[in-house]
Amino acid sequence: MAKKSDPNSKPIAENRQARYHYAIQDDLEAGIVLMGSEVKSLRVGQSNIAESYASVENGELWLINSYIAAYKEAGVFGHEERRHRKLLVSKRELARLWAAIGREGMTLVPLAMYFNDKGRVKLKLGIAKGKKIADKRETEAKRDWNRQKQRLLKQHS
Repeated sequence: MAKKSDPNSKPIAENRQARYHYAIQDDLEAGIVLMGSEVKSLRVGQSNIAESYASVENGELWLINSYIAAYKEAGVFGHEERRHRKLLVSKRELARLWAAIGREGMTLVPLAMYFNDKGRVKLKLGIAKGKKIADKRETEAKRDWNRQKQRLLKQHS
């Protein structure tokens, strides 16, 4: 019998350009504090994290400039679409992130937002360093070469 896919564990939003613009050093999973109307809007799949970033302010981790569309059935009890949202990490992880950001050029980039098995919204953060144009070209050349290599292997087998 085919196994049903869990409707709770599904991706909500993905930052596909993050790996192109940044060299991801490490990643971690963080919880996020949301309002009810935001969760309902996320279940419908109306969000974008491509232009957002995470920052440590006053000893807390915040997700800045993420977009969650307004849930129209919420009416006047809705939420602000681009508000700062608090991220939940342990004190040890927060200290590690603070140290990583303190290094030159490091930043926290959201990679993906998803529902875990328990139906809670999680955010995958990457500790990243911005790539220069030459690095982006090198990455693209490697990717093209790997594609070409796979095609050649497929043709000869």
